[in-house]
Amino acid sequence: MSTSSLPILLRSLRLPTIAREYDQALHRAEAENWGYKRFLSYLFEAEGNDRLQRKIQRQLKDSNLPAGKTLEALDLKLLPEKVRRQIPALLEADFVRRGDNLLCFGLAGRGKSHFVNAIAREWICRHQLQVLFIPAFRLVTQLLAAKRDLKLPQAINRLQRFDAVIVDDIGYVQQSREEMEVLFHFLAERYEKKSVVITSNLVFSQWDQIFKDPMTTMAAIDRLVHHATILDFTGSSVRADEAKKRQN
Repeated sequence: MSTSSLPILLRSLRLPTIAREYDQALHRAEAENWGYKRFLSYLFEAEGNDRLQRKIQRQLKDSNLPAGKTLEALDLKLLPEKVRRQIPALLEADFVRRGDNLLCFGLAGRGKSHFVNAIAREWICRHQLQVLFIPAFRLVTQLLAAKRDLKLPQAINRLQRFDAVIVDDIGYVQQSREEMEVLFHFLAERYEKKSVVITSNLVFSQWDQIFKDPMTTMAAIDRLVHHATILDFTGSSVRADEAKKRQN
């Protein structure tokens, strides 16, 4: 087989990066007197890196994470000290692999959503974990529609493929009993299996506004906090402060 036909073979073997880099790498190997081991290592490392980047881009697209909510764009000085101290451990994502939860509480505008989205983006880029961001109202709407179509188990199973599901602004959802039941079912199915990340403007003592029924409220809270990191976002509203700066 001639060397000119190797790229065609490599593409047929689904090694497109090696096929693309082959000629340039060969010229460099000859010029720098590489051995065959270094030559092959260079090609397969390039293929591996390219596949990794494509995988990360697919996962970022599937995650529905809002654009711009990155760690670089997060003003760490505005976060409470206790929250800042947790960042290194959160970035390691060991608790996600264990199926533990992350619960973030605070009034509107305190940076909860930006924080969890920035951390989740790092879970994808650093560890290739599967993440889904979804507002609470949309999650409830989807699960309720699945229940009405007699497909709730299938909908729950599709969500189970994600290592972490971020349920944003759960306190703004005032549930009917039927909506409360599908949300509780979602939380119960993920308990001790996969992580749930929650942002809420309501502390646990106010969660009877979400679930209505006291027993269901207690059961939901019990499952969430059993294996959880709980963060309180205090201070002034980030959005209000930014608005004042723009006005000034």
